[in-house]
Amino acid sequence: MTLKQALAKLESFSNEKMKQYHLKNGAHENLYGCNKGDIRKVAKEIKHDFNLAMELWDTENIDARFLAILIIKPKDLNLEQIDKLVHSTNYVYVADWFNNYILKTHPDREALREKWIKSEHPMAARAAWSLTAGRVARDSEGIDIPALLNRLENEMADAPEEIRWNMNICLAYIGIHHPEHRKKALEIGENLGVYRDYPTAKGCVSPFAPIWINEMVSRQV
Repeated sequence: MTLKQALAKLESFSNEKMKQYHLKNGAHENLYGCNKGDIRKVAKEIKHDFNLAMELWDTENIDARFLAILIIKPKDLNLEQIDKLVHSTNYVYVADWFNNYILKTHPDREALREKWIKSEHPMAARAAWSLTAGRVARDSEGIDIPALLNRLENEMADAPEEIRWNMNICLAYIGIHHPEHRKKALEIGENLGVYRDYPTAKGCVSPFAPIWINEMVSRQV
């Protein structure tokens, strides 16, 4: 499939309601507003095509970038390419798809996490905190959790929203998965008050770390 054909397919799935949803959440105007299911249909037809994926990414169209992520094999990207793609991302939903579909399974993700954890670029730092939260929850050996708590305590309240959201996830995961650090995580959450008043749908758990931690710990009993 050519770039022109792929873009035409995406455009045929244009959805005004979805477009307005993305615009409301910080997307720029370069998008069609496709439903994720329709993007997956196009990806299934293409399967894997690295060169097409790079062409799609370079359009900066949000739907094209969603599609590009689905047709890339993580192992086909080297560290320099991943670094470039992450630093060229300007929409959090695209960033999170990239993190979930590419970065979290890339063999060099730890090197990237260590490189980006102190980055001032919001999407690189967002990715690093996402990877760090994953390590905290599933594979914390070698992670200095007291040092993480210190950074969270000193930096999270004033961090850009793109970074703060994933820092908050990391804080909650520390409290949920590491009982020895739970008291400190709860204390930090209470003192900072990040997402204390976040609107939460019925049946969902608040992202306010103390509520989130206590709720998930109660389910472990």
